[in-house]
Order: sequence, then C-alpha cells, then structure tokens
Amino acid sequence: MMNIHTTCIELNGKGILLMGPPGSGKSDLALRLIRQYGAMLVADDRTNIDISSEKAEASCPRSIAGKLEVRGVGICEFSHLESIKVSLVVELVKTPKEVERLPRPEFYDLGGVKIPLMKLYPFEASAGDKIVIKAESFLD
Repeated sequence: MMNIHTTCIELNGKGILLMGPPGSGKSDLALRLIRQYGAMLVADDRTNIDISSEKAEASCPRSIAGKLEVRGVGICEFSHLESIKVSLVVELVKTPKEVERLPRPEFYDLGGVKIPLMKLYPFEASAGDKIVIKAESFLD
C-alpha cells in the first residue's frame, strides 16, 4: 500500500483522484463536487492506494475518514465511502493557460496501473462539469 497526497471522491460510480500541491484547490473542488454534483468523499489530503489485479483501489487513512478541510470554515464531517477503484486522475494546474484546448489522451502511472489523466484549472465555474464529462467519456 502507498499513501499519496491527493483528495479522492466518488462521482457517478467512478473514483477520481484530485492531485496538486498544497493550496491548489483539491479540497475546494471536492467540496463543490460533493455539494453540487452528488459526489461522495473517499479521502481528503491523504489517500491510501492498493494496487492489485491491474487496478488501483483508493481508501482513506482511518484517522481522517469522513473529514474534509474547508478553508475558512475548518474540518467538516461528510458521509464517505470506504474505498473505490480509481478511474480518473485530475491534475490541478495553476492557470487556465496550462490546459490544452484539445488535449490528446494522457495517462497517469499509479503504481504500474495506467489511469486516464486530465489537466484542469480548478477555479473555473465549469470545472465540475468538465470532470463529469471526462468521467463519462470512458468505461471501466
């Protein structure tokens, strides 16, 4: 098992890792996906990853299960899933210019498992919609 600095949510049955440096908007985007799109929290800030049978399974360390940091409010409790198969990695970027208009398919190597990757500026109003569209574009 490895523990990585990401936030993980479930959205429409798919596990989505939100990756980026501290302060990049991972928790904020997760909050918007939970409140506006019906996503469910898996893990905030630290995510355990188990690799087996060519898949990556995400779960949360027990000490932070169900907790999401909401900047300006504090640590908040949310319903959460114990674990989910990772279906998409979202790399949060600092500026909208870092996102290609017509990107080619990319993959993130997560412990030897290739996971579809998208780059996203998390503070656009359409960020959640873009994740939904990307997640719906492939089958598990």
